[in-house]
Amino acid sequence: MPELWPFPAAQEITELLEWRTDVLQSQAGEQRIALRSRPREIVTFQHRCDALGMARAAELSRAGFAGEWRVPLWHMAVQPTADVAQGATEIAADTSVADFRAGDAVAVAVDGREASLTEIADVEADRLILVEPVGAQLPAATVAATRVTVAPVHSGVLSAPIEIARRRQNDGMVTATFLLRDAPDLSAPIMPTYLGRLVQTDPSLTRSPITASLRRAVEYVDNGFGPVVVEPLRDMYERGEAIALKAQGAAERWALRRWLWSLRGRQTSFWVPTWGRELQLRAAMTSGSTLMRVAPITDLAAYVGRAILLEMPSGFRFRTITAAVVDGADHRLTLSSSLGEPVAIGTKVHFLTLVRSDADRIEIRNGAVASEVTLPVVEVSE
Repeated sequence: MPELWPFPAAQEITELLEWRTDVLQSQAGEQRIALRSRPREIVTFQHRCDALGMARAAELSRAGFAGEWRVPLWHMAVQPTADVAQGATEIAADTSVADFRAGDAVAVAVDGREASLTEIADVEADRLILVEPVGAQLPAATVAATRVTVAPVHSGVLSAPIEIARRRQNDGMVTATFLLRDAPDLSAPIMPTYLGRLVQTDPSLTRSPITASLRRAVEYVDNGFGPVVVEPLRDMYERGEAIALKAQGAAERWALRRWLWSLRGRQTSFWVPTWGRELQLRAAMTSGSTLMRVAPITDLAAYVGRAILLEMPSGFRFRTITAAVVDGADHRLTLSSSLGEPVAIGTKVHFLTLVRSDADRIEIRNGAVASEVTLPVVEVSE
């Protein structure tokens, strides 16, 4: 039986997802080949321990460093929705926001102390059915739900040395990094879609700076005697961005994790609004109109084929620009279909950019109340 790593997490938990994708680029586009169906999960915990805890951590690693471990996933921990009593064969909790699995174990911790295990017989939407009644895991006959934390337990191996930083004789930090086994195959969360691809409209995108780099793959030819010549290598214009997402609460954290899983590293493309309000309306639109008058920002041909997002009172609306002509001092754009409701002149309209992740390694920083991730993305054609 694998040894339990029982120590409660004290600070931010770092979760690293590693995919493998081959990106084969050509002059007109690229082909992406997924080499790993599920990511490797590497989780780093920091534990604040007294002298006894540091000694136990050192001896546990000495005895079983190269073996399997049972690792409580404290970044997925939830509180029961009802008090827990000794002799109970179930724990009432929201199981839809964590990776609980029938046949695996659940870690039970009271008042933030070291965890103990009990086996899961079945997982229901609002409760965990246990193989054996709860007993020694609880310090009293009945424990209030607010004092109890339950977390899924997965198997893993140590992927880095155990580090112990002793501040004082009786106070120190233990850092442990585990490579987890059997990563889940999560489905994408419910999100807006356009043309068959998810649209990332998380409000946290607009609360953090969006840094963008605009480039095109070129080669600079310099023979040392004449002028420098610039030769384009690809037809694609590349817009690169770094987007930051923040999820608060168990449900939002789980939705963020599911969305990151759906990207499969650099494999899957999705839409991201620029939030730049590039198209500023010069006239209101009726509910059945497909014509939009805007202030000029580029050549007419550059509008055609671009996807846009409109922030309507009833929600986001997505359309594609199919034609553009000059209309006096303005440009008149034709949309792929009408909006079905009037569009006020002050409506915010942004370009939609089709992007993919530009990294196969994605780091999630799980704090006490929120999870954050910074994702580099790059524009693609499909």
